[in-house]
Amino acid sequence: MSSAEITSDVLAAATADSPLVVGKHSFRSRLIVGTGKYADFPTMKAAMEASGSEMVTVALRRVDLSAQGEKSLFHWIPKGMTYLPNTAGCYTAEEAIRTCHLARELSLGDLVKLEVIGDQRTLFPDVEETLKAARVLVKEGFTVLPYITDDPVAAQRLEDIGCAAVMPLAAPIGSGLGIRNPYNLAIIIEQAKVPVIVDAGVGTASDAGFALELGCDGVLMNTAIALAREPVRMAHAMKLGVEAGRQAFLAGRMPRRLHASASSPMDGLLPR
Repeated sequence: MSSAEITSDVLAAATADSPLVVGKHSFRSRLIVGTGKYADFPTMKAAMEASGSEMVTVALRRVDLSAQGEKSLFHWIPKGMTYLPNTAGCYTAEEAIRTCHLARELSLGDLVKLEVIGDQRTLFPDVEETLKAARVLVKEGFTVLPYITDDPVAAQRLEDIGCAAVMPLAAPIGSGLGIRNPYNLAIIIEQAKVPVIVDAGVGTASDAGFALELGCDGVLMNTAIALAREPVRMAHAMKLGVEAGRQAFLAGRMPRRLHASASSPMDGLLPR
């Protein structure tokens, strides 16, 4: 065996990671991407491929389900990706439940992103309606991933109901502001026994990396890629950011110190 092969084996062992498990689904990538706001379908497809993502969320209420061939959004989604239908645009539990039933009728699988909006201007979720919808959907056999505020209590309630993950926002949808409250996220991560996936607010690769460094299990994003000057390049950057953040979390960062600590040992220095 060559030294290069030995080095490769050592590196593979040192960087090994467990998959992201959501319900009965398992993913190598911890990045989930969306389909909205792209200039055109070919750019969207290329960005998805560059992201390395294995899961794509689709807002069923905003898709032309009658479109056929190259006019259909579904024609451009790379083969093999797992669909995560979402209930974007729903303002009541009843609307969200009906949208999930539509996803089931379209044979898009059991995974659903539950999104019940409480305020049209900020697009913050309505926690009460989200809880109401989650109770019904979990009982009906859906694998529910709820979009919520960064509220540890709401996250715990949804986990107790049986949601397969919790998806707290980092900042308002589409804002690109990055993680505004890492302390609430840290509390959610500490108490959760299901995956914690940051949803909304990520603006660039360092935001995605930070989320994974905190201990989040994944990140969902759309606008940060779709509205970048070069969406395909940004999608690749997000892939690298997520991977780097995850590896840094697993590696464990060095302790923070107020004062300097020499990189080289001071013992054994020649006298001055």
